[in-house]
Formats: sequence, structure tokens, C-alpha cells
Amino acid sequence: METRKQITVFLENKPGRLAQVLSALAQSKINIVALAVMDRQDQGVLRLVAEDESATRKTLSGLNLQAAVADVLAVELKNQPGALAHVCETLAGGHINIDYAYCSSGGRNGKVYGIFKVSNLDKAQRVLAAAVNHTNRRIQVRPLRDQRAYRKV
Repeated sequence: METRKQITVFLENKPGRLAQVLSALAQSKINIVALAVMDRQDQGVLRLVAEDESATRKTLSGLNLQAAVADVLAVELKNQPGALAHVCETLAGGHINIDYAYCSSGGRNGKVYGIFKVSNLDKAQRVLAAAVNHTNRRIQVRPLRDQRAYRKV
């Protein structure tokens, strides 16, 4: 899990606009880690995490697009049922609100990224790191006490 820069761009809601933006990013050799596109009344909202944030901003600027940058949490997940639910449950247990989330498509070695905009980034990292450390610790089994020690004499 790591903190990444998310870029948000508002696009005109018309055919080909998203394709134009994504083609420009591809021509600039920018790899997109994850993206989400949502619609609003009169415009679309493109949120993405790219491998090179500064090159992404430069390319978008060349298209006369204003970009907002925010810190998000990128959590590497196994591509299996329950992986995303586990992260959400862990954050809920730490009383951390998820403002929004989206995922990448399948990646190398069956891994995907969950991108989370959370209410408290530092606390979210601590809570998730503690959960990972807890599951990676070896469980130490204490030997049973002699039952005779519990008998009243």
C-alpha cells in the first residue's frame, strides 16, 4: 500500500472526448494504473492514477484541461473474491470514511489496485499496515497449563 497522486479532470460530455484524452496520454507513453469515469449533469469526471503524475499533468495541460491533484491510497489486492471487502472492513473498523473508491483492471501476477480516497490518509495507512502485520505474524500457541493447578484443595 502506498500514497499516490490522483488526477481529476472535468470533461465535456460529448462523444470522443474521453478517447481524445486517453489517446494523448498513450502517445505520451503514460501508463494508467487505474481510472474511473463518472457522469454529472453536463460534464464527465475522469479520475486516474498514472505512473508518471507530472507527465500526465503536462499532457492534460497541452489539451487545455485543468487538472486537480489529490493524495489517494493505492492498495495492492489479490484478484479474488473478498479482497476489496476486507480492505473496506478494515478501514471501517478503524473509523475511517471512504469518500470514494475504484479499482484497476487485472494486473501482473493476478494483482489489482484498489484506489481509495479516505477521510484520514495517515490513519488509513497505519490501520491497514497493522492488519497486514497481524495476519503475517506467526501465531504462537502457548502450552496448556496443567489442569491440576486450577483445582481447589
